[in-house]
Amino acid sequence: MRCGVVILPESRWEQQEAIWGRAERLGFDHAWTYDHLVWQGLPDAPWFGTMPTLTAAATVTSSIGLGTFVSSPNFRHPVSFMRDILAVDDISAGRFICGLGVGGDLDARILGGAELTTRERVDRFQEFVPLLDRLLRTDHVTVQGVYFSAEDARNLPGTVQLPRVPFVIAANGPRNLTLAARYGQGWVTTGRGGDSDEQWWAGVRELRDRLDAELDRIGRIRDSMDRYLSADASGTAALQSVDRFVEVAGRAAELGFTDIVTHWPRAEGVYAESLDVLESVAADVLPGLSSAPGRLQDGPPTAT
Repeated sequence: MRCGVVILPESRWEQQEAIWGRAERLGFDHAWTYDHLVWQGLPDAPWFGTMPTLTAAATVTSSIGLGTFVSSPNFRHPVSFMRDILAVDDISAGRFICGLGVGGDLDARILGGAELTTRERVDRFQEFVPLLDRLLRTDHVTVQGVYFSAEDARNLPGTVQLPRVPFVIAANGPRNLTLAARYGQGWVTTGRGGDSDEQWWAGVRELRDRLDAELDRIGRIRDSMDRYLSADASGTAALQSVDRFVEVAGRAAELGFTDIVTHWPRAEGVYAESLDVLESVAADVLPGLSSAPGRLQDGPPTAT
């Protein structure tokens, strides 16, 4: 089991710098930040750009994985996003992880234009991921799509990680689970609903089973995909206590998850947990979890 932490891009770099470096020193395997224009959980809070933040984080760390949790087509075009990915992957010496998802409601509206239905946003994501995959693997891409187009798009010098950076695809619905199975080196889920902790875990198990069924259907080996669980999504934070973190990690491992992701404690409001608990988890729990090499570099089978 590997463990990651999400650091919200809400404070100036003079405060953020120490947090990213500390996450690495504490022994977390990967660190992430949300990729939004405005996050609906903190709509009135300060907010900074994701890819510049990860670039800065790459310069003050040396080993921890760095990722978006998650990027979406709400305001990303695959061609321009590909260029940002190349830069962060290069500056981090191949530590970038590309989390991808449909995106939130607020970001879907903030740039104006025609408002898409949920189905149309999923349609757009189904076009976004294959095109981004192609752009990262192939030089000279020309395509005319419903939502995105490219005219002789170049990708030199290419990514440090080959054949491209790993995709960790957020998916709960059937179409996105199919997309994750075809294009993802990893799958991430927030689980599904429920009025209690046990109901949430039941939803996580159901989604796990659906992913496995899809992997079987397309003929992909189940163990070729890493599985990430957003550990705070049940409504009870993983860092509420050391015992809670141990419980979440253990139950996730029993369900076949390779990674869990929690949130760096904030001083107040959402994710306002204790830094003391974080430090105790880092000192007493993380060293005891398995650190077997992941499969992110292996890549999915060739998508059709």
